[in-house]
Amino acid sequence: MHAIDPQGLRLPIKLDSTSNGEFEPVPLSATNQHANHLAQLAADSHSKRLGLGRRDFLVSACGAASTLLAFNAANAAAGRRGGFFDLPAAAALEPAAAATLESGEFIFDVQGHYVDPTAAWLKVAPEAAFSWAPKAGCALADGRTPRSHLACLSADEFVKDVFLDSDTDMMVLSFVPARRDASPLEIESADAVRQIVERMEGNHRLLIHGRVNPNQPGDIEDMPRLAEEFGVCAWKTYTQWGPDGDGFFLTDDAGIRFVEEARRLGIRVICVHKGLPFGPRSYQHSQCSDVGPIAKRFPDVSFLIYHSGFVAGVEEKAYGENAGGDGIDTLIRSLQDSGIGPGSNVYAELGSTWRFLMRDPGQAAHALGKLLKHCGPDNVLWGTDSIWYGSPQDQIQAFRAFQISPEFRERYGYPEITPALRAKIFGLNATRPYGISAEEVRLRTRSDAVAGERLAYRERPQPHFLTRGPKTRREFLNLLGWNGGSRA
Repeated sequence: MHAIDPQGLRLPIKLDSTSNGEFEPVPLSATNQHANHLAQLAADSHSKRLGLGRRDFLVSACGAASTLLAFNAANAAAGRRGGFFDLPAAAALEPAAAATLESGEFIFDVQGHYVDPTAAWLKVAPEAAFSWAPKAGCALADGRTPRSHLACLSADEFVKDVFLDSDTDMMVLSFVPARRDASPLEIESADAVRQIVERMEGNHRLLIHGRVNPNQPGDIEDMPRLAEEFGVCAWKTYTQWGPDGDGFFLTDDAGIRFVEEARRLGIRVICVHKGLPFGPRSYQHSQCSDVGPIAKRFPDVSFLIYHSGFVAGVEEKAYGENAGGDGIDTLIRSLQDSGIGPGSNVYAELGSTWRFLMRDPGQAAHALGKLLKHCGPDNVLWGTDSIWYGSPQDQIQAFRAFQISPEFRERYGYPEITPALRAKIFGLNATRPYGISAEEVRLRTRSDAVAGERLAYRERPQPHFLTRGPKTRREFLNLLGWNGGSRA
């Protein structure tokens, strides 16, 4: 008997309205709802044919394949044909045919998050700020202690979601923007998570960012401490955020001082949140017009553009066909205007972008195709924004199967997503800016304690198939409350 979801009601590939808290949740379309319905029907039918309970079927590779095939059927019925999940029909019933969902790529997730349920920010945030958090789903939520459900976002649950329930080998733990006294993840808490993994002998599995908002007094001055005490691997900044609600451009004085300090400290990787604007006031700073100029001015610095400039709700089309030229197109245009071609010091990251676009394979084909064509096949990086979306395994499995249609490849010059290209995106591309060796990491992690625990755990896995972030407009607005609404 399964302790989690014993009836097998939760699908392994999650299509829902969950947001990472940086954009208002977008309700599922009728096609998405139909896709989930077909997936539930298929799970019932296929589990019976195999003589399995629904839960046993859904935690298997065939369960994931069955779900993706149902999504294909719903998308095809709706005329969404630009992309698809490339699986044979037999994968829903035959483990060998579903084996592509269990490939062994090196997976380096360059954007992960967790919320520290013991941090000082809990003391100043209103109770309503936590209405988005799941009220059940892990053993640590006792249901009696106030806010005990936040333990489902704890470091232990983070390790389970990322390193046991998914195939992720490495992750960079990143930050959300906040005033210095009110953040759901301070550097000390991030370092504590890293130490948990290191106690499991999972050396080099978890890296951490140093958050810098250069338009906030004290942040640039604090960079040497972050580098010395915590060994940060990169810097994370949000151009659309400011302590008083006003953002900045990387080409502003504050932005240039920030980049120059990063160079001086010898940590020349800057991760910049672009796209997913926090509201009308920050919209101009969320676009990518400053990326090309700053990258051209500092060619020895790697700029990782988080979300690739994507804007939820803006339809992704071929470059130049979007009348507003918004979203990912602003990144491409900025690079072209600055004379920066594919394979440069600018990298496009997929956190939240891929997760959202899993809903619509046509838009996913355009987004990925544009990035691969204009930024280059060596400059697209894997990121999931989990644990806002629960374990990243469903994003991994969906990407392992995703393919751009031959029609789109021929019409727009997009590449075929081959196993070699997937391996690059999943992890090999990120080794260049971060200066690590994938082979060395895999040698160290292949027999470490995390690998041993993962192997034992998967004899009887208990994935929860839950998402963590806000799912409604009310939950989203409540989440903004912990930061005084300064994102809006």
